[in-house]
Amino acid sequence: MEREGKAYSVLGGSTLAFTICFTIWMMFGVIGIPIKNTLHLNETEFGLLTAMPVLTGSLIRVPLGIWTDRYGGRIVFFCLMLFTVLPIYLIAYATAYWHFLVLGLFVGLAGGSFSVGTPYVARWFKKDRQGLAMGIFGAGNSGAAVNKFVAPVLMAAAGWTLVPKVYAGLMLAAALIFWVLSASDPSHIVKSNLSLGAQFRMLKDPKVWRYCQYYSVVFGGYVGLSLWMVKYYVTEYGFDIRHAALLAACFSLPGGILRAFGGWLSDKYGAYKVTWRVMWVCWVAFFLLSYPQTDFTVKTVSGLQTFHISLSPVVFTSILFIVGIAMAVGKASVFKFVSDDYSSNIGAVSGVVGLAGGLGGFILPILFGAVVDLTGVSSSCFMLLYGTVCVSLVWMHFQFRREGMLAAQATLRH
Repeated sequence: MEREGKAYSVLGGSTLAFTICFTIWMMFGVIGIPIKNTLHLNETEFGLLTAMPVLTGSLIRVPLGIWTDRYGGRIVFFCLMLFTVLPIYLIAYATAYWHFLVLGLFVGLAGGSFSVGTPYVARWFKKDRQGLAMGIFGAGNSGAAVNKFVAPVLMAAAGWTLVPKVYAGLMLAAALIFWVLSASDPSHIVKSNLSLGAQFRMLKDPKVWRYCQYYSVVFGGYVGLSLWMVKYYVTEYGFDIRHAALLAACFSLPGGILRAFGGWLSDKYGAYKVTWRVMWVCWVAFFLLSYPQTDFTVKTVSGLQTFHISLSPVVFTSILFIVGIAMAVGKASVFKFVSDDYSSNIGAVSGVVGLAGGLGGFILPILFGAVVDLTGVSSSCFMLLYGTVCVSLVWMHFQFRREGMLAAQATLRH
C-alpha cells in the first residue's frame, strides 16, 4: 500500500510538472502573434518562430530518455525544469527576431520532459496499468490549452512581455512541487551503457519506424495545430486574440486531458485497434477541414447562380474538437505499442518515438506558413495533415496484414 501511494504521488507530481512544461513550450502560439505584428514577419517566419522551442524539445528527447534510464527520472526532470527558468524570463526583454529564435531553443528544452516522465511514471505501475498511467501523465498536453486561457489574460493586463515573466515563476514553482511529490526507486534504474548511436540503431527495427510515423501524426499534428490555430482563427474568421485562443482551446484541451482515456482504451482493446480507428477519424475530419472557402457560379435554366461553400466557426470548431479527441487517444495508443513491445527499454524507445513526434511538431508550423505564403489558402495546413494520415493508414493496413499472415503461417507449421 505504501508503494501504491508513492506511485500515485509520483504520477500526480509528474503530471503537474509536465502540464506546466507543455504550457510554456506552447507560449509562442499566442505571444507570437503580437511579436509577428511588431517585427512585420511573414507567415513562414511566424511558423519558424513558433516552432523553435519544438525543435530542441524534440532533439533533446533521445538523450533525456537515456539519462532517465541511467540516473532516474526524478533528478533528470527536476534539473531540466530548473535549467529553463532563466531563458523563459529573458524572452520578455528580447527585441530582435534572432533573440526570440535563440531563446526559443533554450525554452524548448521543457518539451523534452515527456521523454523523462513517460518511463519514470510507467515503471511505478504494473504492465496492465501502464497504458492508463502514461495516459494520465500525457494529459499534461492540456498545457497547450492552459496557455490559451492564461496568456491572453496576461497580455490584456500588461502586454505580452508579462507572459514570460509569469511563466518563469510558474516553472520554478512547479519544479519545487515536483521534487516534494516525487520519489526515487533504485530498481528503476537500467544498468545499461546504451550510447546515442546505439539508440538510433533501433531505427533498424521496422516497428520503431512505424511508431515514429504514427506519433508524428498524432503528436506532431497536435503540436503543430496548437501553435497555428490561434492565428488561423484571427486571419480566417477575424476574431481577436482572446476569442481566437478560447476557440483554439476547444482543440487543445480534449487533445490533452483525454489522453488518459486513450490509455484506458489501449489497455482494454489493444494498441492496434485503437490507433487504426483514430487514423480513420482524422482522415475524414482533415478532408472536411481542407476544403477552402469557395465561391462558384453554375449556369442554370433560369440564369447564372452563385454558391458559397465554407465552414462556419461553429462547424469548424466542432470538427476540430473531434480531431482533438482522436489525437488524444492516438497519442496514448502509440505509446501502448512501445510499452508492449519494448517493456525493458521504454526510456530509450520512447525517446526515439518522441523525437519523431516532436520533429513533426517542429516541421509542420513552418510548412503551414510556407504553403500559405505560396498559395494564399489558409486551409492548406489541413491538406498537409490529410496527406500524412493517408500514409499512416496505408502503412498500417499492409504492414499489419503482412504480420498477421506470417503469424498464421508460423502457427500452421507448428
